Amino acid sequence: MKKVLCIFLLSVAFTQCKHEIKPEKNHYFSDVIIDTLWQDNFNIRAILIENDKLWYAADKGKYGYYDLTSKEKFQKTISKDTVNPEFRSIAKNSSAIFVMSVGTPGLLYKIAKDGSETKLVYKDDNEKAFYDSMQFWNDKEGIAVGDPIGDCFSVIITRDSGNTWQKIPCEKLPKIAEGEAAFAASNTNLIVRNNAAWIVSGGKRARIFYTSDKGNSWEVSTTPIVQGEAMTGIFSADFYDENIGFIVGGNYEKPELNSKNKALTINGGKTWTLIGDNTGFGYASCVQFVPESGGKQLVTVGFSGLQYSSDNGATWKQFSKDKDLYTIRFIDNNMAIAAGKNKIVRIKFKK
Repeated sequence: MKKVLCIFLLSVAFTQCKHEIKPEKNHYFSDVIIDTLWQDNFNIRAILIENDKLWYAADKGKYGYYDLTSKEKFQKTISKDTVNPEFRSIAKNSSAIFVMSVGTPGLLYKIAKDGSETKLVYKDDNEKAFYDSMQFWNDKEGIAVGDPIGDCFSVIITRDSGNTWQKIPCEKLPKIAEGEAAFAASNTNLIVRNNAAWIVSGGKRARIFYTSDKGNSWEVSTTPIVQGEAMTGIFSADFYDENIGFIVGGNYEKPELNSKNKALTINGGKTWTLIGDNTGFGYASCVQFVPESGGKQLVTVGFSGLQYSSDNGATWKQFSKDKDLYTIRFIDNNMAIAAGKNKIVRIKFKK
């Protein structure tokens, strides 16, 4: 039976759907103020915020933090066999920060938060190794995902606070299609909420890989996002909660195209509906829900700059034309940090 997702936006409420998007608690944004916090010779696609610190993982083996209160800058460089790895994944638990590289070998480091120790805890020497994103469910359990080796994604799991990691065998994972992969655009092709995780794909197929039990079992659903070519598909996802989610992407080689590049779910990713088609931005590298917005407000960064929606993604407003911001995270419901080519910025959203 065909499932119909009923979506009514703006002044019309969601009806006939199990999960409703509730009204937002704060007013809509009208503009932004952007301050540059740090400029350096680095490209950053992975950031996280913990208390007053903005941690980042970058290319050239660089990682570090910016203290939002004291303005202290901390940066170190990791080298492995005379090579400085390119880090595009970052995650944390209560005791450490974790960064992971793209390319061969795939290197995952555990870093003490005071910078006193850096330890290699996982290495993937396969010539096809390319890890895209990493997250933790809790202090002990975490997950990272990489491009396919064989007929499944490379998925590694830790159950001991990141000290050791094990790869899930392909026979326990869904099969991927030929030409299907993932994109390490902003550390957001893997999302975790409670015990759940979603992996989004691109290339020849654009699908959702879902686990409700921390990687022990998996389901797959299709999406209407543009697909079929190597650089098409889903580049980023965010979930407001376990039901309301949004995916963005497009065609990296034709970044101005703004059709079939945005979709919304209100049933945990089982079904998706295109939204804001032929309007707003084209290719985007990162999407995030505004905190405490009831799942109605979203921001994206990418080729079309900083974009904002107050109506579930139906319409968009450009707040900045800066194409060089690749990833963004909110500090609270009206302040965010974004990073990209040679910079880290703070964005204050004005009501």
